[in-house]
Amino acid sequence: MRIEQEFKFTDKDFKYLKNLVAEEAGIILSDAKRSMVYCRLAKRLRSLSLHEFSAYCNILKQDDRNEMVNFVNAITTNLTSFFREKHHFNFLANTLIPYWKRTKNDTRRIRIWSAGCSTGEEAYSIAITLLDNFPDLKSWDVKILATDLDTNVVSKAKEGVYDTERMEGFPSAMLERWFLKSKNSKVNKVKVSPCLQELITFKQLNLHHDWPFNGSFDLIFCRNVVIYFNKETQRVLADRYADCLVDNGHLFLGHSESLFNVSDRFESEGNTVYKKTM
Repeated sequence: MRIEQEFKFTDKDFKYLKNLVAEEAGIILSDAKRSMVYCRLAKRLRSLSLHEFSAYCNILKQDDRNEMVNFVNAITTNLTSFFREKHHFNFLANTLIPYWKRTKNDTRRIRIWSAGCSTGEEAYSIAITLLDNFPDLKSWDVKILATDLDTNVVSKAKEGVYDTERMEGFPSAMLERWFLKSKNSKVNKVKVSPCLQELITFKQLNLHHDWPFNGSFDLIFCRNVVIYFNKETQRVLADRYADCLVDNGHLFLGHSESLFNVSDRFESEGNTVYKKTM
């Protein structure tokens, strides 16, 4: 078993890495995350045949953008599942879709953004919810943008292939309708249906940097993302989201997140559902 002493990791190294991830990605790490940083970056040191963290820090200081991507990918946490926090998908199905049908029949245009899409389960869950509850969806102009900081998970999301164990709890009818099984019974994987992939565009995006679009989105999912940011960054991000939303557009946050003392441009509709008011 490898132990922490495999690589020299000083307070100076940790401080530099902690400040760098805050600067690059807006992610705030407490001192309690030191062991996590060590464990996740130790793989990079082995890959680069380095013997101490100071050497790795020096590579990052040289503005090696390829390694910067590897660094951010290693630090980023990616935990997700299909239909995670199901109340949001119920709200989409029972409240937003009927609302859009009533108010957008002239333009028939819907735009949704999954910000922090991880390996794609959230975006595909959105697509399934739309298709299951919107019979004439094909006659509308509907697009889902799904972005994440981590290039590795974006690639995984685009591929749309998942282990069958990830599908436990899925209703069999839904599984058969929206996922394709391998013809090889020894391959325990499924692939999302092409009709789901057609609705989604996956892109790498750092929320902390410039965004290559102006909106206007009807709904933004940004769940379990802002919890990693400090209050100042949360306020900036909430303001940018409001600017990207249409009037009365909605923002979904994660179960442990809130806009309290963060933004006055939204009103709560309960259970981490927020509507833009200004």
